[in-house]
Amino acid sequence: MTQPSPIRPQFRRRVDPRAERAARTVLTGQRPRLLRQPVAAAVNERRRDPRALRAAALIQSQPRPRYDWTRDAASAGTAAAVGIAVATVPAIPLQVIVEPAYLVLAMLDRPGGEVSEHDRQVIAAARLLADAGGGAVVTVCTGSGEALAEAGSDRHVALPDGWADDYVPERRAAAASALMTTLSPRHILFPDSPDGADVARRVATTMGERLFAGVQGLGPDRATRQSAGGSLETGHRPTRLMTVAADAFAPLDGVRHEARPLDLATPVIAGEEVLPRLGGARRLAVDPDALSLSETDFILSAGNGVTDWRSFADLGEALGATRAGSRVVCDAGHLPRERQVGASGTLVSARCYLAFGIAGAPQHLQGITGVRHVIAVNTDLHAEMIKRADLSIVADAQAVMPALIRLIRERRHD
Repeated sequence: MTQPSPIRPQFRRRVDPRAERAARTVLTGQRPRLLRQPVAAAVNERRRDPRALRAAALIQSQPRPRYDWTRDAASAGTAAAVGIAVATVPAIPLQVIVEPAYLVLAMLDRPGGEVSEHDRQVIAAARLLADAGGGAVVTVCTGSGEALAEAGSDRHVALPDGWADDYVPERRAAAASALMTTLSPRHILFPDSPDGADVARRVATTMGERLFAGVQGLGPDRATRQSAGGSLETGHRPTRLMTVAADAFAPLDGVRHEARPLDLATPVIAGEEVLPRLGGARRLAVDPDALSLSETDFILSAGNGVTDWRSFADLGEALGATRAGSRVVCDAGHLPRERQVGASGTLVSARCYLAFGIAGAPQHLQGITGVRHVIAVNTDLHAEMIKRADLSIVADAQAVMPALIRLIRERRHD
């Protein structure tokens, strides 16, 4: 008599919650942020050629290179050339608010004409108030609003470009007061920075409004901030004027708003009529090497692949970058120990990190987790730093550094 075959139990692989959380963690500044879905790991996938992908996505080379990563050519052409499958990134839909119920103004600093990480956080906080009831975010700063569309701006008021060079807080305060009268916004948010907080207090004094400073938690019905070293929390209903603390809100990613320009002459005229009360104000020149690695925005780092230290020092001076290095460099005595980047050194969060001759050890990569843009120069195409970088140059550092110095001097001479 035939015996029935036993039913084999179906074993399921045990889920590791710590591994799933680590796969979903994205560090933004000093506050970790979790993705909704974990990043899928590639299985038996051949390494992609970043230069071929970038060349296929290039749609404009002059005057500034532009890339379209959603083009079919970036996936189909490269996949046919190297024999790998590359998924096409779906285009981000444009979010348009035709008739907003109310407006939320975001008065940005935009130092040096660049949208800082703090500015993006202010826009993210403004979106929390605008999305709660069908409102729109209006950004106010110098320059155009093209760079602010991906940060969450629905409308944009451009201030004169000359205001970015001169420190005249009276002009920005007058423009903000005029916008409060013209647009009647429900809330106005400022970055809690030295310049933004100064303008916010001037506006509050002029308009007779209450200012809630240092907001770290924000909702449609409550704004909170911490005090006494984080042991106490102060809450209040969102006031009309508020300043947003640094690293309190994660910048928005994967969004695309309209950033439609608003042609308003009233705040500009009102601001130009205000005379500065300071006899003269200018930004003092600061030695980049005197800045701490945790505070600087531009870091020039060297690894074991750098042997021409004279060119490395000249390049740091030409770029105005703070010099740093890996542990091997600091152990050899080429740079002091406080200039070491990594898990056993300093965790940096600079806006740009330019690495020469760094292979990319796990401890070093941990130190640059919070960096926004990484540029790597290395002779090894398969180095871990090349994989981490947003822009890679596969070449010898001793050849790239003098060429870059000559290019900088030619541009300055022109």
